[in-house]
Amino acid sequence: MPSGKEVSAVLGHIDLHLSSSVERLFALLRIPSVSSHPDRAANCAQAASWLCDTLAAMGLAARVCATAGHPVVVAQHRCGGIGPRVLFYGHYDVQPAEPLELWTYPPFEPRLIDGPHGKRITARGAVDDKGQVLMFLEALRAWKEAGSGIPVEVTVLLEGEEEVGSPNLEPFLRANRDLLSADTVLISDTAMWDIDTPAITTRLRGLAYVQLTLKGPTRDLHSGLFGGSALNPVNALTCILGALHDANGRVQVPAFYDDVRELPPEQVREWDALGFDEQAFLNAIGLSDPAGERDRPPLQRLWARPTADINGIWGGYTGPGAKTIIPAEASAKLSFRLVPDQDPEAIFAGLKRFVAERLPGDARVEYEVFTGAPAIAVPTDTPWVRAARAALMEEYGRSPVMMGCGGSIPIVDAIKRVLGLDSVLMGFGLDGDQVHSPNEKFELRCFHHGIRSHARLLGHLAGVA
Repeated sequence: MPSGKEVSAVLGHIDLHLSSSVERLFALLRIPSVSSHPDRAANCAQAASWLCDTLAAMGLAARVCATAGHPVVVAQHRCGGIGPRVLFYGHYDVQPAEPLELWTYPPFEPRLIDGPHGKRITARGAVDDKGQVLMFLEALRAWKEAGSGIPVEVTVLLEGEEEVGSPNLEPFLRANRDLLSADTVLISDTAMWDIDTPAITTRLRGLAYVQLTLKGPTRDLHSGLFGGSALNPVNALTCILGALHDANGRVQVPAFYDDVRELPPEQVREWDALGFDEQAFLNAIGLSDPAGERDRPPLQRLWARPTADINGIWGGYTGPGAKTIIPAEASAKLSFRLVPDQDPEAIFAGLKRFVAERLPGDARVEYEVFTGAPAIAVPTDTPWVRAARAALMEEYGRSPVMMGCGGSIPIVDAIKRVLGLDSVLMGFGLDGDQVHSPNEKFELRCFHHGIRSHARLLGHLAGVA
């Protein structure tokens, strides 16, 4: 394990060269690598090349690997087989910036602006995930320039399709198992508890996403001539989906809770002790009344309980003015956030049964499944998590919160299934960073501490036998 003197030199180098780290991040943020826009494919390739060149200039063996979609960047540092092997995963693609008129500054012209916690970086991708990727790369740079070299074997894996569901990453993992072999995976695409309190995410909810279309008459009908006799698909669909929850917020899909386990008592106590202010959480988004299961505390509802939500619903005439019709069909998109042990296929089967039990006689229903990813529970009694806890404790002077995340990171499941590796989820975003929204930002303070924390972590990992 590196000496305390060497670690101090590395940390001092990070502090001294923070402005250069920000400049490099700005260069990456200027590339509009929006993976969902076909006309941005060249920009995605440009971002991959920029990262490859940056890693190669740091002395890593780096290359851009083609896929059926946007390219993957792989870079490696070898120590002759000595010590643990770390696989770092991140993504260089970003969400679309629209609506552009809601941005205070152009989304691909990054800048430092003032905020309540000091300077903040504003740009699309600032925190998701370019800023968090650059934290790790800058930690590697500091070890190369101020230490005796990167102290562990490292493989960097950066993809360009995370924001569109990573359709080509799992085939890449399967085809490159040997290249990506490691002892642990490190991912920085998650959040802290608050700006002063670090966190390690140990739970990720899964996702089952489906579209259903309810069909009735063979064509749109005049509501005056047929109303009162003909089935209205919009009426029928809204009636069915209106029964999705009971008065206490529990999902009514058959067998929905059969595989849901209660949290261990120590986990309940730890989360209760955090003093989460749900009222302030809701007030920040213009709400005041909690939803969901009424008999569950807020953090359990957000991190450890499954949900069902209608994400979109449409049918019939929605243009200006009046058009009195009974529409021929109606559609809705539904998402189910899942917890460990829930099977997405079982949830889809339960939904079909739920709808069939309420479907009018003349109605027909069609389904299109988009996503079925299970939830993840990350083991916390590993040397890798202990190293991350120690690094964060040293950097922040307090123990990290072992928290859940209501969202999904499907790559964590893919890495576990294909490579057999658990992930350490050590991120530095904040709830207010406006991820996927206009005016996305990353606190400079979080970026700085994130680089230092990753540098500390590399030192601790070097000491793992």
